[in-house]
Amino acid sequence: MKLKNILIVVNDIELSKAFYRDIFGLQVITDFGGNVILSEGLVLQERKAWEEFTKKEVVPYSNTFELYFEEYDLDSFIDKLEKSSYKIEYVNEFNKEEWGKRAIRIYDPDGHIIEVGEK
Repeated sequence: MKLKNILIVVNDIELSKAFYRDIFGLQVITDFGGNVILSEGLVLQERKAWEEFTKKEVVPYSNTFELYFEEYDLDSFIDKLEKSSYKIEYVNEFNKEEWGKRAIRIYDPDGHIIEVGEK
């Protein structure tokens, strides 16, 4: 068995596509409108369609998982966040993890936690 994708539910597909493209460099691989596959295996699913399909309510900011990215130049990435046109909400400020690497955690526009660690 092989894990193929990670799917996250989003309110605004266009905003999320732009956010993950502009901030993380992900590209659209396949666009089905309400379901979009990005590079690196991230899938965006429109909230309304997900709730209709699962019959379950989406709970934003549930803080139950995170997407993890690594960056060689973390200082430049943080500068990019600060200068971006997106409202960046921090989970925690820039810190050094107990294993010695620096990392930062932010929320995406839908409240999913993203950690960016130093490579």
